[in-house]
Amino acid sequence: MIGLGNWKFHVDTMFYKGDAILGVADKGGKYDVTIDLADIDIPEISIYGITEEGDTITGTAATDLLKGKEIPFSITFENGVASGFLKVPFLGKIKLENGQKIG
Repeated sequence: MIGLGNWKFHVDTMFYKGDAILGVADKGGKYDVTIDLADIDIPEISIYGITEEGDTITGTAATDLLKGKEIPFSITFENGVASGFLKVPFLGKIKLENGQKIG
């Protein structure tokens, strides 16, 4: 499994500016991925369909805030840094760059 631990990204969009924490854990041989925005409460997010290819994990997120919409994501872990994107309906592609491991 790749990318295990907590990764901190700075996010700057018109709706949110701040830090996001991506948690990547091993749960019985399967990926358990969580997202936390450090300074605001967000609705529950379910993450599923996670696959690994090389240094990259991809999957899909969903939330009741965007009922019936999927949020595909991809994160690549290289040389101790994480980067990738989320494709959020109505907002477009949100880049995740220079993620630093914090735990």
